Amino acid sequence: MIRAIKNTFLFFTTIIISGCSLVPTAPLAEQHDTLLVMFGDTRIDPYFWLRNRESQKVIDHLLAENAYTYAVMEPTLNLQDRLVAEMRSRKRGDDITVPVFMNGYYYYIRYEEGKEYPINCRRKGSMDAPEEIILDENEVAAGHRYCQIASIDISPDNHIMAFGVDTLGKRLFTIYFKDLASGRILEHKIENSTGEVAWTKDSRFVFYAFKDSTLRPSAIYRHDILQPYDDVPVFKENDKTFRVHVFTTKSHSYVVISTSNGKASECWYLDAEKPLDKFRLIVGREQNLEYSVDHSGSHFYFLTNLNASNFSVLRAPVTKPALKSWEEVIHADSSVLILTMEAFKNHLVTIERRDALLKVRVINLQNMEQHYIDFGEEVYTALPSVNPEFNTNLFYYYYTSFTTPGSTCEYNMTTRKKRLLKQNEVLGGFDPANYESKRIWATASDSAMIPISLVYRKGTEFSANTPLLLYGYGAYGYSINTTFDPNLISLLDRGVVYAVAHVRGGQEMGRHWYNQGKLLNKKNSFTDFIACAEKLIADGYTSAPKLIAHGSSAGGLLLGTAVNMRPDLFKAVVAEVPFVDVLTSMLDSTQALTTVEYNEWGNPHDSTYYYYIKSYSPYDQIRKMPYPNMLVTSGYNDNQVQYFEPVKWVAKLRANNTANSQILLWIDMSLGHSQSSGRYLQLKDQAFIYAYMLNQWGITE
Repeated sequence: MIRAIKNTFLFFTTIIISGCSLVPTAPLAEQHDTLLVMFGDTRIDPYFWLRNRESQKVIDHLLAENAYTYAVMEPTLNLQDRLVAEMRSRKRGDDITVPVFMNGYYYYIRYEEGKEYPINCRRKGSMDAPEEIILDENEVAAGHRYCQIASIDISPDNHIMAFGVDTLGKRLFTIYFKDLASGRILEHKIENSTGEVAWTKDSRFVFYAFKDSTLRPSAIYRHDILQPYDDVPVFKENDKTFRVHVFTTKSHSYVVISTSNGKASECWYLDAEKPLDKFRLIVGREQNLEYSVDHSGSHFYFLTNLNASNFSVLRAPVTKPALKSWEEVIHADSSVLILTMEAFKNHLVTIERRDALLKVRVINLQNMEQHYIDFGEEVYTALPSVNPEFNTNLFYYYYTSFTTPGSTCEYNMTTRKKRLLKQNEVLGGFDPANYESKRIWATASDSAMIPISLVYRKGTEFSANTPLLLYGYGAYGYSINTTFDPNLISLLDRGVVYAVAHVRGGQEMGRHWYNQGKLLNKKNSFTDFIACAEKLIADGYTSAPKLIAHGSSAGGLLLGTAVNMRPDLFKAVVAEVPFVDVLTSMLDSTQALTTVEYNEWGNPHDSTYYYYIKSYSPYDQIRKMPYPNMLVTSGYNDNQVQYFEPVKWVAKLRANNTANSQILLWIDMSLGHSQSSGRYLQLKDQAFIYAYMLNQWGITE
């Protein structure tokens, strides 16, 4: 990540370190006060000018920041190289996924030595049949620093493939169509989409979601493969807090449009054999009523919060889907959060969370008998793998834990027998018996018990000298699962303890866990994280001089607020693409994703939310005090957290920092919200972060 741009910033680096100074000087951004007035309240932003991305002065400042970071990080280049070599040595260069049967073909992904991206393949009827390469992502990514394929959707007749591509990291996908018989990419394409399509049974039409200028999926269109230049709008969402989504049920019987804002939802359905018909409403939107829909046999199945804060499963006849016809399949349980459901011809599978652990429930739709899959481990993650077939008794799931490499398993829902199909191979002599994971609990300021997941190498001694990395997120109801990361071994083998703080704002402990960490309860996320840090120190796992906090995006908001509240708790903070200028961004409805996130943070055009957000917004709450060392990253093309948020944050932190600490900023000038997309390039980005952390802990080898 750093070495690749060395020559680009050599001039700036030379300027910064000239004069024989052993320690380079951090860039100082000019201050030009901008007054931001709302509800009679005036905020003064001295760095508002940094929002002008076309200004040469702004560009020069960003390049100077990168040059400074390069100069500071240059002594770690050899360590970065060692880390990349270590992480790469654990990966198989050539690998293949478990084949998945769908509509007469076995589909799989394989990797070739030295290539960054996967190759998507299929074989007809048997894995002994000739291989057909349907999409080589290395060819799609050629010439691009970043490339993400949103989805690969095959037509029911197996002849046409639709796939969505983003080469800028802006999450605006272009959908292309490929004739799989000839290998030809069709001339027509669909831009500004989510990258996914829903096919109709005749393989002629697809439905897709259009993204507007704020990145909100705001409308559904019908696209005709035979007459591709006049797409027909079939649904438009005028409420700017809602997002729309379209999909075909696993049964291939219905196309469903779903629109939701996190507080209410609404679904419409269409017979997949009648693509030109109008969509029909299931249940209209009602405040605080959420539901999603799937189909099997003569019923629609609903995952809903109707009289169930943690959700339940209900069903209704397809001929009478109105609310009054809904009947119970899985009753509500205040201790169990139902996250997802998946309908097969004879079974229904739900993924649930109890006490921060994932459970998988299987229901026989013929006799309604229910059971859970037994996993037998204390801290683990079990999630559905790819299950495209409807008429099957086999359910495929992905199992992993902090110490167990990702494993694809097959479960017979009728016989209840499970079979390991593949465990991801970790080269280099990895032995899971050398590592240990556990869960402890911190007591929050309001007495809530916050789970903390830990992993470390066996034999690691816990003391005030033990380096510990604490990760947190806590937003959007997104739960941090305990998954195996082979890259993390490079830290664990150097004596680092890795911990995840499952703070409120996620859903680890149920839907209430999310509700207690959003809107006017958002501060619980920050105090929870602080309580977790205090617990780890009090129990002797580490000490403040050895504790590093890590988070990204909304996790950067978590860190930014926590460090304003308790800067003394952390040796260093690593904040990747952090969302830190919350109030200013949420007041700008033209900015990407603002309106759809009102139900997460609140709409600051309401004075109650304005003052509450202001009271924790990291940028607004910076004050004169000693801040810890920091590494902050950003992407110039990021349209989720605009580059200027972390840039302004760093400038203001430096201006107010009273400690002799170092605050670094790295802006990737060609990426967006994510790191590099190639599997080897990702290792360089990871090594850069790890090298910074190890250097902070004084670990140089």
